[in-house]
Amino acid sequence: MEYYEAADFLFDLRRFRPKPGTESTARLLAHLGDPHDGVEFVQIAGSNGKGSTARMVERSLREAGLSVGLYTSPHLEDLRERIRVDGRKIPRSAVGEFVEATREYITDRGADGESPTFFETMTAMAVWQFGREDVDVAVLEVGIGGKYDATSVVDPVASAVTSVTLEHTGILGDTIGEIARDKAHVAPADAPLVTGTTGDALEGVREVAGNVITVGAADADRDDEPDVRVEYGGRVNHTEAAVTVERGDWNLETRLSLLGSHQAENAGIAAVLARQVADVSDDDLARGLRSAHWPGRFEVMDTEPLVVLDGAHNPGACETLAATLGTYDYDDLHLVFGAMHDKDHREMAATLPTPDSVVATEPSLDRAEDRDLLASVFEDVGVANVRTSAAVQDALETALREADADDCVLVTGSLFAVAEARSRWTNAGVPKRIRDREDARETLATANVPAASDTELQGDAVHRVVSLSLGYRQATAVERELLRLGGECALSGLQRDEESVDAVLMGTVTQFERLVERLESNPGPEAGSDADATAHGLLEVARVLRESLEIEPAADSSPQGPTGESLSPRESTAAVPSGQTATAGSDADAGHPWDDRTAVMGILNVTPDSFHDGGEYDALEDAVARAEAMIEAGADVIDVGGESTRPGADPVPIEEEIDRVVPVVEEITDLDALVSIDTRKAAVAEAALEAGADIINDVSGLEDPEMRFVVADHDAMLVLMHSIDAPVVPGREIEYDDVVEDVIDRLSERILLAEKAGIDREDIIVDPGIGFGKSTREAFEILDRTDEFRALGCPILIGHSHKSMFEHVGRETGERGPSTVAASAIAADRGADIVRVHDVPENVAAVRTALAARDPNRFDWQP
Repeated sequence: MEYYEAADFLFDLRRFRPKPGTESTARLLAHLGDPHDGVEFVQIAGSNGKGSTARMVERSLREAGLSVGLYTSPHLEDLRERIRVDGRKIPRSAVGEFVEATREYITDRGADGESPTFFETMTAMAVWQFGREDVDVAVLEVGIGGKYDATSVVDPVASAVTSVTLEHTGILGDTIGEIARDKAHVAPADAPLVTGTTGDALEGVREVAGNVITVGAADADRDDEPDVRVEYGGRVNHTEAAVTVERGDWNLETRLSLLGSHQAENAGIAAVLARQVADVSDDDLARGLRSAHWPGRFEVMDTEPLVVLDGAHNPGACETLAATLGTYDYDDLHLVFGAMHDKDHREMAATLPTPDSVVATEPSLDRAEDRDLLASVFEDVGVANVRTSAAVQDALETALREADADDCVLVTGSLFAVAEARSRWTNAGVPKRIRDREDARETLATANVPAASDTELQGDAVHRVVSLSLGYRQATAVERELLRLGGECALSGLQRDEESVDAVLMGTVTQFERLVERLESNPGPEAGSDADATAHGLLEVARVLRESLEIEPAADSSPQGPTGESLSPRESTAAVPSGQTATAGSDADAGHPWDDRTAVMGILNVTPDSFHDGGEYDALEDAVARAEAMIEAGADVIDVGGESTRPGADPVPIEEEIDRVVPVVEEITDLDALVSIDTRKAAVAEAALEAGADIINDVSGLEDPEMRFVVADHDAMLVLMHSIDAPVVPGREIEYDDVVEDVIDRLSERILLAEKAGIDREDIIVDPGIGFGKSTREAFEILDRTDEFRALGCPILIGHSHKSMFEHVGRETGERGPSTVAASAIAADRGADIVRVHDVPENVAAVRTALAARDPNRFDWQP
């Protein structure tokens, strides 16, 4: 079954209204053989804060070494976001497998008028996935209430009720006490329920659960002292806040990436739950709480201007948003507001800070409120500058263009509006290299294009091919324009207003240039409402296409950035037919050796146990001599490593790692090469940067929550690698739908995390992580498709030296030098900016040969 067919089937279940009780979900799981038997569950209910708390519990348990499932709702862009195992979304193939196994059963139940609902079926799929992945613990966010919620089909080992407000009164009850009693039915049999409730809500919880642990602020207005006291220490930077959790003689101090005083209480609840489930150390708990991120919940995207995305969708959430925003200093407030029609818009507007300007907009779904109505709401509360825009992306661009560096741009009103706005930072066109019909077939299949269209279009995908994820209205508008120009556009079979659509665009360079011109000539967000209806965020699509395909702007018309500056195409190899580096010299001022060619990074392991050269250079004089020899042979970067990430490697204490690498850095920092430090530890990175290092090579992809701030504070460069485990866990098998696109998806979020800490994207280098959680075949696929990582807008590093992937070509340990050299030439030919190798002379020759073969006039190393 194709993914789009499976997703369509699931979404069609939304037509069935929910019915109280867990019987429907239990029967569905019984049909599947009760796959959840043997899994321990944590269940989190509450009116507000349950999603944030679930994230913090999940991340803390993962820090303790457990395999953890997470089930949350709703999703921002992709159905699969709701179900994660160890941070990874459920694969599309697994969604198809689940629907294959349940469709006949669900259809038969529907014929009898007893079909499971969308949420019940999604809950069953989550529990099924957690069982088949054999997770240690699964964390479930309750949907509505507790007693009759689908998630209550499990017997939890730990549970919480975060808060209780008047909500869903037609289902849960008319009073706080009644609603609290309903939610409290998630209480575990053998552990106290954890809760942040007070007053009538706490009384209701106690009445049902009996034994409870209360969590709250020390200065809260409450009748009794909480069992666990929390203190919100306020922001320590633009994206983190300090928090303290204490109970008796136990005290934990950490930072949170989830901002707002209410998050301190959620953190306290999460800490108690994690300690109930497993033996979690204070260090693991502190890192877990700090590493929990929740997209679209007071998410600070930028600081100049301050850009905040928050999915507040009711007056209470808007009040909390206003309080958190009040801790920031800014001049004017520019509000982008899009809400659903069943919300109290007037009370939401009254609760938010009074904006200086408003752009009312409509997310792309039927339930979105009319933008003109929303505009009138803000006019009625006294906002003088109110406009409308049909597309959230265009509304955001208007606000960004008008905001000064000291202003604030706030996007809120619904998670749907936030999701569409957030695509500005996360969406990227993936350039595809199409050599034959098989390449075309694979590209179309990855985007879930129906088979009939796939066959018809394979022969047309011969010039430029770009894969994009767009809103439904954007996708159909782009399809219409490209077809008019003689190009082709294939859309995913999953086409719904509220869901993103995968689109594969195919055409000549000229057709793409004309397409971009047409998209940019559409009426912009400031046009009248009738013309504005055709925009659908097409300017943002044009921007992505210009960058992905390096389409130069016309001489008299440069596209404008959000603050009005002219945008130049991103330095990229995507538009070059061979996938190679674009014309040299365009980034010459930056001074990076990879600006106009493929650079070589030489590996210098000062460890006794590295897999290839362990023990050879752990003496300082040997390490320095090795660095000098590599630079003489043509190395542009020396990468110093003090801890091995080979399978089974023992961890190295921080001080020992510092003692290994810092003396080497101090000795080689004045040599004619950049110095990189291969480390996962922020403390080691800081010591190395203080000693003169230029680059931090983090094989864990920012698993240490302090790392991104260390790099930002030192204005250093960062190599951001995609890895599943570091050190590598032998035999670990990871299921990818498409290894390249899945890695791009994960890296895009980590890049965004780095940017939010203050690291410029131009200082971020991406490493797909060959050998880290990928099979041999996947490693070779990454090597072949290196140029697709251009979608991330960062230089690309390929690290393949002497790795086990070369067993595939008959090379055992100690015999992999020639294969490494060959792969370096392929990487250079495919557009890698940096290759990371042990044997510098041979690989420098390979890289230079590959470049000279493509353009001997440009690449010439003769004396």
